[in-house]
Amino acid sequence: KVGRDPDVGGVEQPGVGQTVLSGPEAEPEVGNAMTLRDMPQGAVMHNVEMQPGCGGRLARSAGMSARLVAKEDKYAVLEMPSGELRRVLLSCRGTVGVVGNAEQFTITLGKAGRSRWMGIRPTVRGIAQNPCDHPMGGGEGRSSGGRHPCSPWGTPAKGYKTRKVKKLSSKYILSRKKKKR
Repeated sequence: KVGRDPDVGGVEQPGVGQTVLSGPEAEPEVGNAMTLRDMPQGAVMHNVEMQPGCGGRLARSAGMSARLVAKEDKYAVLEMPSGELRRVLLSCRGTVGVVGNAEQFTITLGKAGRSRWMGIRPTVRGIAQNPCDHPMGGGEGRSSGGRHPCSPWGTPAKGYKTRKVKKLSSKYILSRKKKKR
């Protein structure tokens, strides 16, 4: 049984005991996996492949989904969660619906020990370290002037583009993500 879940903004979620199908005989219902060629235009999906047979790569984290905007020749145009428009081959597969656990970002760990249980080690601010340990370290007192924000290896932070210009999948991006106002 498929029902509307108010926690996920009214998006249908698979019910307990529901049978999910994969393949060309599957209907475009929540939880079923199929090729983008078989999905209707405007369908919401997650766990989408970038190359046929290589496994899902796109829209996989909690509460995420991509939307099928158009089908052109042998490509499907997907609107990603970031607002980016990307072309993917129609022979790639995806799962209909939205990933669950959308409220995951609201969880507060509450104490340092709980994050240690998850394998996350403590983070020390660069400005609080010594100059031999971090490019932003050192100085007298709480000095903060004259240092550009960067990583411990000197890579600039806050605005520095890290995506490789010659990345192979760049040719499939139709438009970048929407800018914040």
